[in-house]
Amino acid sequence: MCGIAGVFHHQTDREINPQTLVNMAAIMHHRGPDGFGYKIQPERGVGFSHARLSIIDLDENRGRQPFMSADKRLMLTHNGEFYDFKRIRADLTARGARFNSKSDSEIVLHLFERYGLEETLKELRGEFAFGLFDAKDDSLYLVRDRFGIKPLYWTETDHGVVFGSELKVLFTHPDVKRQFSAEGLYHQLIQVMVPGSTAFEGINQVQPGYVVKLQRKNGKVVASEHKYWDVDFPPEHSYPGADVDEEEYIEGVRAKLLEAVQHRMTADVPVGCYLSGGIDSCSILGLASASTQTSVKAFTIGFDSDDYDETPIAKEMAEATNADHHIMRLNANDLYDHFVKTLWHTERTIYNTLGVAKYLMSQQVHEAGYKVVMTGEGSDELFAGYPAFRKDMFLHGLEHLPEVERVEWQELLEKNNALFKGAMLAREEFVSDAFNKKMGFTPSCVQPWLSCSSVALPLMSAEKRQQVESYDPSKAIADTLDETMLEGRHPLDRAQYVWIKTMLEGQILTWGGDRVDMANSMEARPAFLDHHLAEYAFTVPPHLRIKGNKEKYVLREAMKGLLPETLYKREKFAFMAPPAHTDPEKWKAVEKLAEQFLSKDAVESAGLLDYDEVVRTFERHQDENVPNEERVQLDAVINHMLGVQVLHHHFVATDVPQQAAQRAKELGWTA
Repeated sequence: MCGIAGVFHHQTDREINPQTLVNMAAIMHHRGPDGFGYKIQPERGVGFSHARLSIIDLDENRGRQPFMSADKRLMLTHNGEFYDFKRIRADLTARGARFNSKSDSEIVLHLFERYGLEETLKELRGEFAFGLFDAKDDSLYLVRDRFGIKPLYWTETDHGVVFGSELKVLFTHPDVKRQFSAEGLYHQLIQVMVPGSTAFEGINQVQPGYVVKLQRKNGKVVASEHKYWDVDFPPEHSYPGADVDEEEYIEGVRAKLLEAVQHRMTADVPVGCYLSGGIDSCSILGLASASTQTSVKAFTIGFDSDDYDETPIAKEMAEATNADHHIMRLNANDLYDHFVKTLWHTERTIYNTLGVAKYLMSQQVHEAGYKVVMTGEGSDELFAGYPAFRKDMFLHGLEHLPEVERVEWQELLEKNNALFKGAMLAREEFVSDAFNKKMGFTPSCVQPWLSCSSVALPLMSAEKRQQVESYDPSKAIADTLDETMLEGRHPLDRAQYVWIKTMLEGQILTWGGDRVDMANSMEARPAFLDHHLAEYAFTVPPHLRIKGNKEKYVLREAMKGLLPETLYKREKFAFMAPPAHTDPEKWKAVEKLAEQFLSKDAVESAGLLDYDEVVRTFERHQDENVPNEERVQLDAVINHMLGVQVLHHHFVATDVPQQAAQRAKELGWTA
């Protein structure tokens, strides 16, 4: 698990500065503190660099990237993990391949040489992002894993293309412009982003399950992209009926999850587990503990609010598995004191300080001497765990039930999730014409964020607001969704598809995953996002994902034997940090940050926000007559306002190329 970077020029004879490549690696030293490497092919106008976190093949010299094929045709820089690589390597060796390392990364070169890219991708299992240059067709391939667990950004400059694992890596290159786009700013303020986009002008993401091909044609790099994998639910009519044998699916889920966990325990360093009070992480810990001869280290975040704290159930699970349990207790000051540093890593705004909490937890994992943990991310996406999914099931997927029964279930859902109304559930129904046209309804999972548009738009500066006068953020998102993956699908499948394509990649795997974990050189492995497990989960009938009023039913039953009874019977609880309005100390910390980043001078200097509207938003938040669910929403909006100002400070106002050069000098990383 590492960081990657590279440059690919329009003109093959244009010089590449080797120290710039090294600086690009240095600014993401946190992703790869165990060493760096770079390679330039001057006659081909391409250069890669790499910052290494050694997990497989700890030999520093043998595992150093970028890798080059024996005939110099291929050059690779890779971030991530390929599972089942030992079997693949053994098979390739039997066919005559010769490997120079024990690294899982090297299999890409040999697979590509023999089978080409499409067949190579079918073999790759895990979380990954890589750049692969092929001299034969003078092309650079940028590839990202199926769910977007690993990040990969790219941009076009006057002289070619620059790519890297993080935005700051691109910003290190002097040719890359650093400025917010009006649309990007808008989406930062409402939390949900357009897939493939960022907050910054001209900076793109490789989308999950996609390949971006950059090929030189007539002295110009031409970009194209294609999708190699997608979230493909079966047609609604093909699901078995209510008399289906549940046990078949329960056994199938159990077998696939166990296989995914065992693959992710492969490492040349110890593997721990994140542990909350949810079914997901408890299942991972239970299976990991049963699969090893030693005690598994488990890490839990505890909050100083009983309404949000899950440590009692986590403790029960840790005791049941004899885990070596580490609990990190956080209070109000811990979270906002580290808000600014966390955003340097997330490179996007966060609506809740859970991102800060996870940043601090990864710090403790690192201090405990661990580089790898397994996590429970992805379970809610596969097995319909979020309250919004149940809401859509009640509204759109249970037409055979009497209206009165559906209303009762929905009222119970709203009551049990009152804490999260305004965040995980919308304050009131938000209807998007674009979503309705694309998929028949507006998914409840995006309504809380799209409904913020009426609050966010006035917050933008007059100049930025004018640029998005005719812009519909919900249409921009809906337009990216593949209609063929929605057509003829069950309403629950459509809702899950939208969440996976938007909030899973744009939020959970970003500021709740890779970016805050790798901030402290710690690799997170979400076993539920193994694509073999996912493809099986897509076939589970909707009424076995949500059975009656019970979410994740099939997973619950599959893991029943290892879950504490309390947890087995418990309704899904959204894991988030207590919002600022729930704690006077936390609110003071918000106000302190606002003095620095939302002052009149700071706001007008950045040119992103309207200062008068910023003031009005704070006044509204403090109005005692404002209902709780609106205050929850305003908490998120204020975090986003702070966020865009902090991002401006980090990446626009700061001389990032100089910052990276200084970091390289401190590390002694020189070309």
